[in-house]
Amino acid sequence: MAEKNIVYFDLETQRSFNDVGGSAHKDKMGMSVGVTYSTASGEYRIYGEEQVNDLVEELVKADLVVGWNHVEFDYPVLQGYTIYDLPNQTVNLDMMLDLQEVLGFRLKLDAAAEGSLGQHKTADGLDALRWWQEYKKTGSQKPMMKIAEYCAFDVKVTKCVHEYGVANGLIRYKDRGGQPQETVVKW
Repeated sequence: MAEKNIVYFDLETQRSFNDVGGSAHKDKMGMSVGVTYSTASGEYRIYGEEQVNDLVEELVKADLVVGWNHVEFDYPVLQGYTIYDLPNQTVNLDMMLDLQEVLGFRLKLDAAAEGSLGQHKTADGLDALRWWQEYKKTGSQKPMMKIAEYCAFDVKVTKCVHEYGVANGLIRYKDRGGQPQETVVKW
């Protein structure tokens, strides 16, 4: 029997909530870059907006899509490009939503990465939006490479947090007061 293909996934947008009239309009935010890591191929793939259909196909074909807030953020962004009902036509583990059910609040990926792995994210979504604007202004590929690198690192961190939770049966994080905490996961 073939091994299960887990696809880790993240994307960055072209526009902010303010640019599109609020969080109800995620489908208008546009994707600047999407990144996946497939356990079947052992490779990262970087998708620009022109390859969004290939990205959607990879997600739909995956045995499991693992992300951080991808069901309520990334998928609605992709809905602007596809007729697939992504949350219902994919098998998902949204670690943030899973942890929110247990903890009662939304944990940031950076908090789980720091607590479990001793790592921090390399940037944030606002940096990616600035880089997108720089790309649109200059046409230089350099800002697009920064977005791709940042997004790929987020996918790597997501993968490592998931693997940590699977291996240890728990996730460690720091609470808002900076105190170390942990919670059991069944991933």
